[in-house]
Amino acid sequence: MATTQTSFGVVSLSEGLAEAEEDHGFVGLRRRLDVGAFGVNAQFQRKAGEFLVREHDEAGPGSDGHEELYVIVQGGATFTVDGEEIDAPQGTAIFVRDPGTKRSAVATADDTIVLAVGGRRGEAYRPGPGAAAEGFFDAYKAKDYSTALEATNRGLEAYPGNAFLLYNVACMSALLGDRETALTALAESVAKWEPYKELARGDDDFVALRDDPKFVELVAA
Repeated sequence: MATTQTSFGVVSLSEGLAEAEEDHGFVGLRRRLDVGAFGVNAQFQRKAGEFLVREHDEAGPGSDGHEELYVIVQGGATFTVDGEEIDAPQGTAIFVRDPGTKRSAVATADDTIVLAVGGRRGEAYRPGPGAAAEGFFDAYKAKDYSTALEATNRGLEAYPGNAFLLYNVACMSALLGDRETALTALAESVAKWEPYKELARGDDDFVALRDDPKFVELVAA
């Protein structure tokens, strides 16, 4: 359930979980409630023992270097933050101050929900590169690669030259058969963020380019 009026908005996280078709997913609170002052979303996991938050940091090109607060609002989880395990039953709040700190979580109870709130200290909020490409992941999952490409190009308008967005332009262009654009975007992406070389070597989006000498050179270790 989502209700948005001029002065307030309401979303039921439990109903969002119940209506979801997959065991793990997101409830896009920022977008659904039109939150403009900070980033906020929720993730859920139906099954205990499965991942709730995939390992990541907020220092790479797909993020905006923000601090992040996690609150377990239903169920429970075990977080791993900077290599340290933290038991997080319902009601626990975990604040990750350093954007470069690795963090992840595994649900310890069925139907676990975690709320995540983020922002850059001392700066006005704006959506990060991933959020700026709104609609990309939904289109990609639906194999609507043209729409996904349009979303990444919109993201580049807000974040010109961003390696994360360029990488996804390369992926979508490869899937759409546009080899030249794919290779050009990939070259720019890996030049800005070298870890994308390793990612690209195993990325099935680039199957059509695997034998291309330019691709082989771009992703060489």
